[in-house]
Amino acid sequence: MADIDCLVIGAGVVGLATARALALAGREVVIAEAAEGIGTQTSARNSEVIHAGIYYPPGSLKARVCVEGRKLLYRYLGERGLPHKACGKLIVATSAAQRPALETIAARAEASGVTSLRWLDAKEAHALEPEVTCEIALLSPETGVVDSHAFMLSLLGECEAAGGSLALNTPILGWRREGEGFSVDFGGDDPATYSVRSIVNSAGHGAPRLLRLLDGFPPQHMPQQSFAKGNYFALLGKQPFSHLVYPIPEAAGLGIHATIDMGGRVKFGPDVEWVESDQDLVVDPTRAERFYAAIRTYWPALPDNALVADYAGIRPKLHGPSEPMPDFRIDGPAVHGVPEVVNLLGIESPGLTSSLAIADMVVERLGS
Repeated sequence: MADIDCLVIGAGVVGLATARALALAGREVVIAEAAEGIGTQTSARNSEVIHAGIYYPPGSLKARVCVEGRKLLYRYLGERGLPHKACGKLIVATSAAQRPALETIAARAEASGVTSLRWLDAKEAHALEPEVTCEIALLSPETGVVDSHAFMLSLLGECEAAGGSLALNTPILGWRREGEGFSVDFGGDDPATYSVRSIVNSAGHGAPRLLRLLDGFPPQHMPQQSFAKGNYFALLGKQPFSHLVYPIPEAAGLGIHATIDMGGRVKFGPDVEWVESDQDLVVDPTRAERFYAAIRTYWPALPDNALVADYAGIRPKLHGPSEPMPDFRIDGPAVHGVPEVVNLLGIESPGLTSSLAIADMVVERLGS
């Protein structure tokens, strides 16, 4: 018998959702988190948006887990009374030249099962958001926002209630195949080595680095790793919107959009800044100039000196700046050939929305 039945590495929202699902399925689960708390990386540094599933290629893993995950997430939050709001969003075309791109988005969304989108002309969009200027827009009523930390605390609580446990300040220093399972070296204040039957690598930015520590992992399944920083600026003064407002997406992100937190505060971002390290989390105030220009394409009345540097997050990318965006990777033994391991790779947006659906998929791919 192994010391640990099932080890989930990483206590971000996807790791916590996965640990909960495994515990509810009867597995004895330990979550190992290198940081001092849960959800300190991507899970705590994003827009906290519940995505409808609009942008992703039909049939892709992203499209499937986002659409299913959104349904599961709204149900989960509603049943537990957790803070969230289906405020809806506008995707705006600010010129006639952008209409074909918006039509492509609408067709892609419908092919992925998102049938609630509604076309708005300029007058209808203005009626919903008087401060927004556009030629035409898509209204997504199923888009919303969530208190991600409250959600993560709930996931952890349910995992622990089902017998799971969390070890903070516990980095993984090494792991290797041993018998029918693994021998894993745990760091922290009390370093030790334990035998583990099954492992879910949900380490976010650290997931590719963790794979490089596993002797004999097939090199053809080793992911490329890049980091795209997303900066956010908060809005001072009167809050102008009741819906989220998104421009036409850009190459590596969804454009500098306006989101609303549970307190009604508006923030703008993220942009896309390719960086060398996942530790680069300082927002450069001079980037505000680019934000003003982007935001004023759909909100011309944005006052001068109204933006203040807020926070930044890092997207765990599996591609570089000049490459097309790949799909999520939920790689089980059927993909890479290593028994009892599931690797979650490149889980950026819409990872929060998709977390419950991803968790169900991991349980299925890991087996009993």
